Amino acid sequence: MAAKKILLVDDDPGIIEVLRLYFEKEGYVVSTCSQGDMALAAVDSFKPDIILLDLMLPGMDGNDICRELRKTSDIPVIMLTARTDTLDKVLGLELGADDYIAKPFEPKEVLARVKAVLRRFESKPEADSASAPDSSEIITYPGFSVDKVRYVVTIDGEEIFMPPKELELLFFLASNPNRVFTREQLLENVWGYDVYVESRTVDVHIKRIRAKIEKPDVEHDWYIQTIWSKGYKFVTK
Repeated sequence: MAAKKILLVDDDPGIIEVLRLYFEKEGYVVSTCSQGDMALAAVDSFKPDIILLDLMLPGMDGNDICRELRKTSDIPVIMLTARTDTLDKVLGLELGADDYIAKPFEPKEVLARVKAVLRRFESKPEADSASAPDSSEIITYPGFSVDKVRYVVTIDGEEIFMPPKELELLFFLASNPNRVFTREQLLENVWGYDVYVESRTVDVHIKRIRAKIEKPDVEHDWYIQTIWSKGYKFVTK
């Protein structure tokens, strides 16, 4: 099995050096970048399996980098930041970050988070064009389908890009129409109740899913409904 590739984007040379040495000792291939405006080019050239991305960077900050990256890629991203404001964390998750680590941190914690995020990401099955799709892995309603074999969401004939965990959350809800699930139940069924994932993550993912599948000028016979103080359900009429 090929070694996993990590891109470290941080303007603190001390952090870069410590994490680089630690991950190389663990068998990872590491590339580093200290300029925000060079990060996207580094992603294109290095093609990492996961990115550790500092929030405060010269040239282009981490949130802007994550926003641009998510337009074309679902590479896992873990944000690194000295900020502890919950709003900053929520914003990073809304922009597509997979996890969030506050500085200062221990390298062992970062390694554990990296492994956890990669496990979740790698749970996505590879599409096999030569095989017939399993009907249990495709959910279809009028004007809506979620294909968990090819990892494609289609709304009114248009394919919608979604990172793996957004698609898996939507698939789970759509597979159980008109049933209410608490945030904890969704974490357990979609994330596997990973110790590092907070219940707030469910809210962030639901918000991002709604922004992609719901259109103000189009009424469908299905939608995601918030059940206050309870959780969420996928409603079909």
